Amino acid sequence: MKFVTGTCAKTSTWQDLAEGGRNNRPVTVHGAVHSLRDMGGLAFLTLRLARGTVQCVCTPGLLPGGLCEECAVELSGTVRDEPRAPGGFEIAAETLTVLSRPDAPMPAPLSKRALGLNLDTELALRPAVLRHPQARAVFKLQEGLARAFRDYLTGQGFTEIHTPKIVHAGAEGGSNIFRLDYFGQKAYLAQSPQFYKQTMVGVFERVFEVGPVFRAEKHATPRHLNEYTGLDLEMGYIRSFYDVMEMETGCLRYAMDLLNREYGPELALLGAELPDTSQIPCLRFDEAKRLAAEKYGYRVRDPYDLEPEEEVHIGRYAREELGSDFVFVTHYPSKKRPFYAMDDPDDPKYTLSFDLLFRGMEVTTGGQRVHEYAAQVAKMEARGMDPAEFGSYLMIHRHGMPPHGGLGIGLERLTMKLCGLDNIRYASLFPRDRTRLAP
Repeated sequence: MKFVTGTCAKTSTWQDLAEGGRNNRPVTVHGAVHSLRDMGGLAFLTLRLARGTVQCVCTPGLLPGGLCEECAVELSGTVRDEPRAPGGFEIAAETLTVLSRPDAPMPAPLSKRALGLNLDTELALRPAVLRHPQARAVFKLQEGLARAFRDYLTGQGFTEIHTPKIVHAGAEGGSNIFRLDYFGQKAYLAQSPQFYKQTMVGVFERVFEVGPVFRAEKHATPRHLNEYTGLDLEMGYIRSFYDVMEMETGCLRYAMDLLNREYGPELALLGAELPDTSQIPCLRFDEAKRLAAEKYGYRVRDPYDLEPEEEVHIGRYAREELGSDFVFVTHYPSKKRPFYAMDDPDDPKYTLSFDLLFRGMEVTTGGQRVHEYAAQVAKMEARGMDPAEFGSYLMIHRHGMPPHGGLGIGLERLTMKLCGLDNIRYASLFPRDRTRLAP
């Protein structure tokens, strides 16, 4: 009889090898053959491990016949310092076992520094070319951002929740919502966890979620996806919507510190520069529009919203005049914000809401919510909405809610701007847009 102990066989990771203390230490690693160079008396085999690559020096007789790129192997030997090798170390191989062989060569060479494919070709080949070191680095950094979001908020007393993605009504309203047949009933894919995370403020006070968001927008731009990952939080007993902005600022500081400490190889590979998050400036919506238009000499066309070009100009202004890659833009016009956004009591034409721009692109939308029942019903009716259709949502208001607010961050947009990518699709593992449903 065999018992499962829960203890896996230990092999060395790239981190183990890179952390030093090598001194001809025996190691066993497994990975895919990334490249192979036969130099006559010696062969240089580069293995791609779960994270990073390692150069292995092999005698010709050690390599089995037919060894090629993407063979999965297990290799044992001794690790030693070698300044000329990538990473400053290499393995002198002693044994090599082939675990599997590919049936066909890669559709693009992974050993080149850049794939050199156009966007459509790269996305069509995504299952294979995601193995490229630069592509992997993007999503390792994305992991770090999501990890930091979870870790920081958990440390701030937040509870992680998981809300439905099949819903009976859209949180944002409008036509940008995917409809589906739910056993004969009309249903939709969730545009946001908004209603549910507000509900859970009444349960846990502070909540967050990392999950998919669906928008049926017919865009074909470098900044839009029809499915993206939302980093959402909602918090109760706030004094003002600035409390929500302070929470995001703290979260971003934590994230950039984590990336700096633990994700240096990926940052270096992509040439990504971490932004300064020590202070994030705030500009009112109307002030931001005016300052950028005056400095860069253009006319404001839409007084109620920010066009993408304006976001670029405001981001540039924040960098040049305020010394920050980030800028909060506050007090958006009420007519451009959802029905649950709280109006500014000093000027109801504006809301107690904000966007966060990062290097000229909106990555966050948030603000304070209406928490009183009568005020929420009145705002719905003023917009021609039927409160009866939102009975389960209004239940929380009817039975008492604290002042609360929250935000939603687009993980792919944050990743895109951090990594210096020119299209959001490079920051999505398998992007979904108007024309792409596979792979």
